[in-house]
Amino acid sequence: MQVVRLQRRAGLFSSVGSGFESLTPYAWILWLDLGLGRGVGSGAVDDAEPEVLLFFLNKMRNAVVRTSEGLTEARLRAPGVASGTNILGLIQHLTGVEEHWFRVVFLGEDLAVEKSMQVPGDVSAADVVAAYRRACAHSDEIVRGSPDLGTLARAVNPGEPRRAALRRIVAHMIEETGRHAGHADILREQIDNVTGR
Repeated sequence: MQVVRLQRRAGLFSSVGSGFESLTPYAWILWLDLGLGRGVGSGAVDDAEPEVLLFFLNKMRNAVVRTSEGLTEARLRAPGVASGTNILGLIQHLTGVEEHWFRVVFLGEDLAVEKSMQVPGDVSAADVVAAYRRACAHSDEIVRGSPDLGTLARAVNPGEPRRAALRRIVAHMIEETGRHAGHADILREQIDNVTGR
């Protein structure tokens, strides 16, 4: 296959595995830039850059939510590490992160966001997950409604020297959500040995 020959000639595979799952970070960029990544995962990816980025961001978001499925409220709130981190707290935190980056920073809204990992006892798990899904859907609308990924945020993120472009915000959200998806996966494995959600 021509694609495989191109990848092997360019030395784009990592030392582990032999398929697209073992591509190095540079190879993934090439894979997407050439439009070779269509169909990766559960559905076809549009060639447009916003859709490629949202495809992978939504894969990470869904991975986080899946770790919460089938657990009782008590188990969702149970700290899995000494810091007190728990699955439900991660989802609440990610809700606040979505609102912070897309609404407060990019749109410049005056909005108080909750990024804590401590979920109040009177807030149900269903409410936390629903709030996360709403925040993600709103974020996606913001990305799709923007004329260009190079559009600068209206506000500067605290601690940063300049306004970020929407492209950087979405890339950061893929990184942050992916990192917390890994945390959630480990927490779930500690609870009931379920992995790969």
